[in-house]
Amino acid sequence: MPAGQTRVTVQIVVPARNEQDSIGRCLASLVGQQGIAFEITVVDDGSSDRTHVIAESFPGVRVIAATEPAPGDSGKCNALIQGVEGATAKWLLFTDADTFHYPGSLAAAVAEAETRGVDLLSYSPEQETVSWSERALMPVVFADLVRVYPSQRTNDPADPAAAANGQYLLLRRDVYQALGGHQAVASKILEDVELARLFKGSGHKIWFRHGAGRVQTRMYRDFHSMVEGWTKNLALLFRHPLGLAAWRGIEFSAIVLSLVVSAGLLLAKNYASGLGVLAAGVLIYGLLLWRIRRAHFPVAANLISFFGLPLFSWLLLRSWRHSRRRRGVTWKGRTYAYSVTQRASNSSIHNGSHVES
Repeated sequence: MPAGQTRVTVQIVVPARNEQDSIGRCLASLVGQQGIAFEITVVDDGSSDRTHVIAESFPGVRVIAATEPAPGDSGKCNALIQGVEGATAKWLLFTDADTFHYPGSLAAAVAEAETRGVDLLSYSPEQETVSWSERALMPVVFADLVRVYPSQRTNDPADPAAAANGQYLLLRRDVYQALGGHQAVASKILEDVELARLFKGSGHKIWFRHGAGRVQTRMYRDFHSMVEGWTKNLALLFRHPLGLAAWRGIEFSAIVLSLVVSAGLLLAKNYASGLGVLAAGVLIYGLLLWRIRRAHFPVAANLISFFGLPLFSWLLLRSWRHSRRRRGVTWKGRTYAYSVTQRASNSSIHNGSHVES
């Protein structure tokens, strides 16, 4: 139930920059939430499309225009800082414009956070994949995030591991403000992970998990934005991007080579050797599927994820190369430089997990 005479429990802040294709669906799913009092603020971060107009068409949704970020600050952090000004609600929810929120998810998330006694609750949304490239690549990326950054460590108060997903961040407002909020991480490209590290490092409990049944997203709506987005993030997400790129390239090559060699041997009627090589290739492919299944993607996407291996390797190399350039990377019309501190934080992100939209 939207806020009326009831005291607001959650202040929802949605940063949006050129999101006309998704913000309507997002806001429709948010304004329909029931069982909890809330308010919604959309921060238009310099959109040049119909984002502002679409957001204003939803009754009860507050829409503000963000000023340009200070030099060195990210546009998203700047928008969130402005969107939360004056908030008095017990909880803050930062969620992206490309998300879809299941009915009842807001009340359920707050109940989960309070039951677990955490100050930061973050969901990794269900991933909606439409194009062939999304279905091939996304399971590979997320499988390695799950593998390298297990949530059981993140959720253990005794473990320094910290993680969060900026597409869905639910935080206790008083703790968030006491720690400096997004202002404290405004210069960070992976502001969600840094915020989680700030919370946990200050002794506050965090909880991070897959958001099945709570929230869904389609991160990238075209191949160009998918390349641009992962180029921005991968070199920071993985401690050794070059090594990982090499391993995934070897994995792809081993499967292809085993198929080619086994076919040649079988055609030459060398059945024992041919079947042996084929079995080795099937085993490698099976291990790939075993790893991929943990990323929570549909079976069809898992099966074609093999074709995402070389694409993932290329993006890791591309991200690493861009992280070494002074001009940094471009995202939604803005250029972000990889600072020395951001590169250093990559080596100290203790098994967290992150997805940036």
